[in-house]
Amino acid sequence: MSSNLAIKLRTGTQKAHTAAENVGFTKCFVKGVVDRACFAKFLGNLYCVYSTLENALQTHSEHPLIKPLYFKQLNRQANLIQDLEFYYGKNWQNFISASPATQIYVDRVKAVAATEPVLLLGHAYTRYMGDLSGGQMFQKLAQSALKLVDYQGTSFYYFEHIPDKAAFKDQYRKALNALPVDDITADKIVKEANDSFQFNMMMAKDLDSYLIQAIGQELFNSLTNTQTPGSTELAHHSK
Repeated sequence: MSSNLAIKLRTGTQKAHTAAENVGFTKCFVKGVVDRACFAKFLGNLYCVYSTLENALQTHSEHPLIKPLYFKQLNRQANLIQDLEFYYGKNWQNFISASPATQIYVDRVKAVAATEPVLLLGHAYTRYMGDLSGGQMFQKLAQSALKLVDYQGTSFYYFEHIPDKAAFKDQYRKALNALPVDDITADKIVKEANDSFQFNMMMAKDLDSYLIQAIGQELFNSLTNTQTPGSTELAHHSK
């Protein structure tokens, strides 16, 4: 029994993916405008999300539908800690807190883990496949804008245990397609992936006010007043 889940996820989240690219913080990022303090806040929010998601995936790593998609080499928690130490120092935990949208996101992941853990696959797909695809462009943009050396301050995007990202994404896609899930469950996972995109959009929107404070309303408006058709979409969906 083949679920074709990867195909359903790719086609079922295309609109959400393009919408996510049109959030102000993301549009500024794509155009090379990255504020150091704002980026550090962004990483702090991501730490809250990934620590929750990865703890949930580990807890359910023997679940028959999660086990084939549980790859430890995807884990971002340790890399995020490296980055947060770079920006905030050893006491980084004193400087980060989940934004309101991030907390809603975290609460949803916890609720899913407690009630219907297979839906965690929707969150894992949205985050990790994005990180391996369009996220690699974000790393280069942040590195350039913030004048960083190698992956210093951007190790979140460095998958040291995945040397061939294209081959890994192919492996991940095949594992998704091979999952023996019925159409109802597949549709639920796709819906959860779309919800995950919404949570990510709201998390990014929480940063707009900080970015406006840093770069000014006029520049922010000029960078965000056009609709983007999907600049990283091809990269994201070439998986």
